[in-house]
Amino acid sequence: MSLPETYFHRSKVVKDLALQAGFLACGIAQADFLQEEAPRLSDWLKRGLHGEMGYMERNFDKRLDPRKLVPGTQTVVSLLYNYFPETRRQQPQGAPKISRYAWGKDYHHVLKPKLKSLLQEISSQLGPVEGRVFVDSAPVMDKVWAKKAGLGWIGKHSNLISPKLGSWFFIAELLIDMPMAPDVEVPDYCGTCTRCIDACPTDAIHKPYEVDGSKCISYFTIELKSAIPEGMKGTFNDWMFGCDICQEVCPWNRFAKPHSEALFEPDPRLLEMKREDWMDLTEDLFKDLFKGSAVKRTGYEGLKRNLKFLE
Repeated sequence: MSLPETYFHRSKVVKDLALQAGFLACGIAQADFLQEEAPRLSDWLKRGLHGEMGYMERNFDKRLDPRKLVPGTQTVVSLLYNYFPETRRQQPQGAPKISRYAWGKDYHHVLKPKLKSLLQEISSQLGPVEGRVFVDSAPVMDKVWAKKAGLGWIGKHSNLISPKLGSWFFIAELLIDMPMAPDVEVPDYCGTCTRCIDACPTDAIHKPYEVDGSKCISYFTIELKSAIPEGMKGTFNDWMFGCDICQEVCPWNRFAKPHSEALFEPDPRLLEMKREDWMDLTEDLFKDLFKGSAVKRTGYEGLKRNLKFLE
């Protein structure tokens, strides 16, 4: 059954507005129950691969069906926003490392206003649209919806990979009540490559397309609130907040280009501090250096714990 021409028009308008707003890409999917994901998520949780991330167990039904999260939702609009810094920007050799996504201002605060403005602009162009905006802050399976919207495939490291853009981007969504023409999914191009699996120092990617979240460096340095298991000593490769290893080795990231978001620019001190500077980090400097940053999520004591673990 063919879709009304207005559905295609709406999709084009939304994509054009998204690109004008600075997003890397935009894709459309029809809101529905995630039939294939339901047993996978249930099994992953039952095996405890989420560790102490209890929030993953909550809102199970809403996580699998956006119509239960936002009643009336007919369309999931997925958006990508670049955070890849210029390659010349690096932390000093030997310094404890922070994942690139957290170098600048907290992406939640940067993207939320852009998403709300985009939703308003859609309403002004296409008529009244009801919905909500999300960026990694609700039970929305963002990578799955981006895949369904044709923005890429989910790689063996469980991150979304775009064949044109790589994977250095944030994923955000608009859940709206207006029907639109959905996009077509793209094939999986990981092929026989296992670079991400081979490079993971904690064996968190224990098999293709499945990550044991309870063994991931990002989990240990951000999500885990208790002591880091001693058995992990010597495996962190100097990561003190998050980890970029699986993205650094992915060949598809040769297509990544530097972002142009001023708010994602790092504090100059972050790229100057050497190992000894980090080990002597004071609470006052932490608050000053990471004001408005995602690093605040782990807190001063949490970051000091991570630094001590690297000694």
